[in-house]
Amino acid sequence: MSVDRWIGRLAVLVLAALLAVAPTLAESLEVDDANAQYMENAWNFVDVSLDTSGGIPGDATGVLADIREAGVLRVATEPYFPPQEFIDPDLEGQEGYVGADMALARLIAQRMGVELQIVPMDFSEVLNAVTDGTCDLAISALSYTPGRAAQITFSKGYYYATIRAGSGLMIRASDSGRITGVSSLVGRNIAAQSGSLQEAQMYENVFHYREFRRMNSVQALYNALMDGAVDAVMVDAQTGHAYIEGNPRCGLMMVPGVHFTLEEQFEGDRIAARKGEGQLIAFVNGVIDEVLASGQYMQWYEEAIQRADALGL
Repeated sequence: MSVDRWIGRLAVLVLAALLAVAPTLAESLEVDDANAQYMENAWNFVDVSLDTSGGIPGDATGVLADIREAGVLRVATEPYFPPQEFIDPDLEGQEGYVGADMALARLIAQRMGVELQIVPMDFSEVLNAVTDGTCDLAISALSYTPGRAAQITFSKGYYYATIRAGSGLMIRASDSGRITGVSSLVGRNIAAQSGSLQEAQMYENVFHYREFRRMNSVQALYNALMDGAVDAVMVDAQTGHAYIEGNPRCGLMMVPGVHFTLEEQFEGDRIAARKGEGQLIAFVNGVIDEVLASGQYMQWYEEAIQRADALGL
């Protein structure tokens, strides 16, 4: 195994170790008494909500105040993960970024009374965009992990998979008799999305293979598998099943019985902001409460599945 592969493996094993250890204490945030209610809880996410009916409050501080001043909400996303976020080629400019998460981003901006600017990028850069101030929020089907929560502030969960959250192996259907589990990956090329939970789970559970590749998007994984560049990929289980169902001629399948589950605290998609921006996330939570109570998010989700299927995504 090359030095680069050992370094990559070591880095992701550190991430995998963080996934396995639940946080026990909340990190203290430097907030004044007026903003104490926005502190993170023991799981390092903000679970209080602001009333969003009047827009950004007059006492807003930090990034929330900056958004009001600028009149623009900047949202980082990797737009290749349908049905949450993807590009509709029939639409132009900012309107081309669609999916359930993008609909949620638009509603957050609407409730704030500001313009929305969606900033597309590789998934591995999405969290960096909020930590360095390039963007105000990251909305990209983000899962909670202690390692991520140590660097950013998370919202409440707004989407929970109907299949128990976790990852599975996707292969070409023509290989179903040859690849029946992780032990069948000896001498084969495998891949996962760079910076994802699936990358960590691949390193944590698959030890014998020919080459491990990291790719920038889930669609790149599907394409590499269909083109024969790799023999198996680790993907989010529900997303993988949805892709296969929406593309019955893709020639891909999930390996039966191979499912790496997440602990309950890691389940649910969340929105991220820069560390300590509890008031901003409390505003976001207010919008999340709204769409969950009305069932609006799941309506967006179902509509996005239909559109993604129509586009062959």
